[in-house]
Amino acid sequence: MRKSLRIVLLLAVLAVIFSVTAFYSSESLTANADPNKRERICATDDDPVKIDRRERDFSDRIAARAYNRVVYGGVIPVYFHVVYSGTSGNISDQMINDQMNVLNAAYANTGWSFQLVSTNRTNNSTWYNDCYCASETPMKNALHQGSADDLNVYTCNPSGGILGYATFPSDYASNPLRDGVVLLHSSLPGGSATPYNLGDTATHEVGHWMGLYHTFQGGCSRNGDLVSDTPAERSPAYGCPGGRDSCAGNKYPGLDPITNFMDYTDDFCMDRFSTEQDGRMDAQFGVYRVDK
Repeated sequence: MRKSLRIVLLLAVLAVIFSVTAFYSSESLTANADPNKRERICATDDDPVKIDRRERDFSDRIAARAYNRVVYGGVIPVYFHVVYSGTSGNISDQMINDQMNVLNAAYANTGWSFQLVSTNRTNNSTWYNDCYCASETPMKNALHQGSADDLNVYTCNPSGGILGYATFPSDYASNPLRDGVVLLHSSLPGGSATPYNLGDTATHEVGHWMGLYHTFQGGCSRNGDLVSDTPAERSPAYGCPGGRDSCAGNKYPGLDPITNFMDYTDDFCMDRFSTEQDGRMDAQFGVYRVDK
């Protein structure tokens, strides 16, 4: 099926799905983790109440055609902000270029690509070590560039073992300067955050920035992540557990999507977005980011 027809059908399905409040699981983000190694922790806000409000707004805009246009890919300008402290966290230009290459490879089949516009470097120990808490606002207010369809990437040292977090497309209008993706500096290619040092923390967080949820969102629910072609998953997967089937039975067909970029598996295990994730990114970008 041609992509344009698929998008039209997807939008029609979304308008129905999003009119119903989904059930979202409160399972621990560390379930089934290997205790002998670092765990992937994404701090992107997935509060069920906020998700419901966000998706109702999306559904209403789709139904009312209250958006500029549907897009099927494009080139996204990237502003890279390196926040460091003395000799800590001042990642190299090569790591940034390698990260851009990882992003472009990961999104190649979706029609989206990323072009580095500029890199700035800020030596600020407070921002560097507090970029997930009180310093997020002053850091972003000072450094943010561009508009809704430009990607701002911040590297720093988030607290609590967090690898990264992102804002969603629908968040932009209420707080434009907060928009963007924050990454642990050592998660970039060549960093020390093994096994999450191949650059796919950025792939994962940009997925949120494009409008995607975790594959395990909602646990064993048919529409947990609001796309229908990622099998239901009770909890995040760690490592690369082939054959994992946490939502068994005829009601939930398919093995867990452990190779999907929106799960919590090791970087080497992730290698794809689903067809409907691709369509959702197109729709979200068209509704909330194009020409905003």
